[in-house]
Amino acid sequence: MRQTIALLKFVVATSFLLLGISASAQDSDAQAWLKKIQSAAQKLNYSGTFVYQQGSQMRTSRITHLLEGRNEIEKLEVLDGKPREYLRTNDEVICYVPEAKTLLVEKRVTHDVFPAILGAAPAEIGEFYSVKTDAAGRVAGRDCQSIVLEPKDNMRYGYRLWADKATGLLLRAQTLDEKRDVIEQIAFTQVSIGNIDRARARPSFGDTSGWRVENAVMSQASLSGWTVKSLPAGFRKIREVKRLVSDAAAPAAAGAASSQGQPVQREVTHIVYSDGVAAISVFIEPGSQSRTEGSMQQGALNILGKRHGDFWLTIVGEVPAAAIRQVANSIEFKSK
Repeated sequence: MRQTIALLKFVVATSFLLLGISASAQDSDAQAWLKKIQSAAQKLNYSGTFVYQQGSQMRTSRITHLLEGRNEIEKLEVLDGKPREYLRTNDEVICYVPEAKTLLVEKRVTHDVFPAILGAAPAEIGEFYSVKTDAAGRVAGRDCQSIVLEPKDNMRYGYRLWADKATGLLLRAQTLDEKRDVIEQIAFTQVSIGNIDRARARPSFGDTSGWRVENAVMSQASLSGWTVKSLPAGFRKIREVKRLVSDAAAPAAAGAASSQGQPVQREVTHIVYSDGVAAISVFIEPGSQSRTEGSMQQGALNILGKRHGDFWLTIVGEVPAAAIRQVANSIEFKSK
């Protein structure tokens, strides 16, 4: 009898050991896939059409990415609604606005444009998400491996990613709520990888002579007076800039532009926090405009606006509302 019990204990212990080894191997495999996804988005040449679904809204875009020496060249075309094109060379972005015959020139603030959505090393991501491989599948006619990121707290969403088996390029990403329901997704419907014609990355508007050029004046900021006392675990500051924002939506007759017909500009401070997957932005500006405090959600995006003394704060992030509220309620300002 004792021998039987001892044998059962040995079998159970061995089973747990094997399960542990299997889980460890799976986690290692999943983290290797995250590394492939991160590298492929930056180093491969690709071009394709993708659909972004957020709540009840859907948008279609086309992206072309080229690596020329040390330079990243990227063209993003918005295919629904009013035409827009974004041409990026490394960190400089030019937005073409044809109906206004305007070129908007600025530096990119975040590095999370699909399919380059991962901004931290896999080991860092694994601190706040359980990373596991899942079933294989197909996206845009290509064989894929799926990877699941399960959040370890309620301050972030979960994700399911599909990576191209041949190259590692991310082909689909789904954002999952606490019930594991899909609340947002983005996916290629057609994609070509390698041997991309350089002409695909050229602007569609050949002659822009006479177009107005607006340079988004942006500078690194050192906002020692502003602090977030209670960030969700794993979120750290990655960018802090000041920029001029144009109020160009209203016509001049409505008082939104100066007597010379130029858009009115206001200075906005933008602070970005990230855990390597999700980002939270805090926008700070003078509170002179008449606004109503409140919050809203669309898909995975939560937005909260509130007054803070003489300032207006807007907190935006693809994180649960609890995380946005935690950030908003812990923002402090100490004047020098």
